[in-house]
Amino acid sequence: MNDSKEMKSICDLLKSSKTIAVVGLSDNPSRTSYEIADFLVRKGYKVVGVNPLIKKSGEIEVYPNLTSIPFQIDIIDVFRRSETIPEIIDDVLKVNPKSLWLQQGIRNDEAVKPVIANGIFTIQDKCIAVYYNLCKAFQ
Repeated sequence: MNDSKEMKSICDLLKSSKTIAVVGLSDNPSRTSYEIADFLVRKGYKVVGVNPLIKKSGEIEVYPNLTSIPFQIDIIDVFRRSETIPEIIDDVLKVNPKSLWLQQGIRNDEAVKPVIANGIFTIQDKCIAVYYNLCKAFQ
């Protein structure tokens, strides 16, 4: 799993963050991205979606891309296939969040290199909801 230093970094991130952009958010309640976004809202985060095909997901406002969000984002939480990650990297760098978080099953070491080089805390292949709950037990 994680060493305690990495776990502390993740827990500190989740504790200090207020806004989360969910890239690939669906308006279908049976999709994982919808469930996780709803979970994050219930935990007190301000959540916005990024999906050029929809304008709302439940009560969550959805923007066509990261750079159209008119306020600072702390965490960019991604629900896209690993091979599509390079498509969002330029926007991630422009938005400059605290963290880029690729959900469980999503990893692209090559694509995230410029994000890491820019000092953005990068998490890959981990579920944000699982880690939220782990942090409650960890602290």
